[in-house]
Amino acid sequence: MIIGVVKETCPGEKRIALTPPSAGRLRKKGAQVLVESGLGQDLHITTEDFESSGARVLSRLEVLSQSDVLLKVRKPEEADIASLKNSAVHISFLDPFHEKNLLKTMAARGIRTISLEMIPRVTIAQKMDALSSQANLAGYIAVVIAAERLGRVLPMMMTPAGTISPARVLVIGAGVAGLQAIATAKRLGARVEAFDTRAVVKEQVQSLGAKFVEIDVGETGQTKDGYARSLTPEQIEKQRAGLTRICAQSDIVITTAQVFGKKAPLIITKEMISAMRSGSVIVDGAVESGGNVEGTEADREITLNGVRLIGIANLPSRVAAHASEMFANNLVNFIEHFWDKDLPVLHLPPEDPIIKGCLLTDNGNIIKTDI
Repeated sequence: MIIGVVKETCPGEKRIALTPPSAGRLRKKGAQVLVESGLGQDLHITTEDFESSGARVLSRLEVLSQSDVLLKVRKPEEADIASLKNSAVHISFLDPFHEKNLLKTMAARGIRTISLEMIPRVTIAQKMDALSSQANLAGYIAVVIAAERLGRVLPMMMTPAGTISPARVLVIGAGVAGLQAIATAKRLGARVEAFDTRAVVKEQVQSLGAKFVEIDVGETGQTKDGYARSLTPEQIEKQRAGLTRICAQSDIVITTAQVFGKKAPLIITKEMISAMRSGSVIVDGAVESGGNVEGTEADREITLNGVRLIGIANLPSRVAAHASEMFANNLVNFIEHFWDKDLPVLHLPPEDPIIKGCLLTDNGNIIKTDI
């Protein structure tokens, strides 16, 4: 089996889909590994690093045209799809709910397409859940960025010059990113509160040492995959009213609320921001999917009534070395799980629950009808 990796073309994307250690794991399984020349240069990974792991370094076209399995972080370019082998397997984040034309193109080329976002959140698939591994790092870096922009320290300090009270941090959304944001803010010594519409996450929030903010918005819940359900307009208004008071007391607000496959819910309005103290910081962790904060823009810092609104797209790329390491391990875990030493290609049985969730195109067709 030939497994290939090419450089990312999305502006600002520093992550790579395979690192030298993960390439070495694939070589030990018996795979040939091809990587595009220059892969990992932003991470100070050299051609020699890949070659020492057993990978061959080739041109982009050579990697695309020879690979049985192509690994990427982001969706492919149309020109790349045209260069792939018929029946090759393409594995990456694909944003499938918004890229239906891309899926049609891949199906027409006979590509078998694995969408990493669609890997089901079941125990056996945890080791290949790239969405969670990257969200974990997004939660961490969101707090680090907020702390740097705040202009004051986060922990309480008792000094001869006086006592500094701890900064107050509010995290909205207690999924993977939110929980890591809570843990990071606590490690930095802040006083942390967290809100989520799902009462089921209260114990997880409290286990990290944060206070769980309870706002009665009526019946809520989560999907079978653990994502928050969309709120009704009436519930949204109740939620905003409850959050306004807490935001006004907070030095930092981190938002991480997203609804899979849909535009992120608007949670923080300009009216709520106007009630916050000048110098406070808001990091909108959902800016790529529409944003939780009114007025945020991707990759821009905006000041509104003295409050800094930070909307950074692709937060995991800010810690690209570790993000790539975790992402590559997720992919190798997936490949190892579906490896069959007696077959020249990956064994992707359609009845397998993981494959049922994430295989989008096969045999020239889009096989997922719910996207």
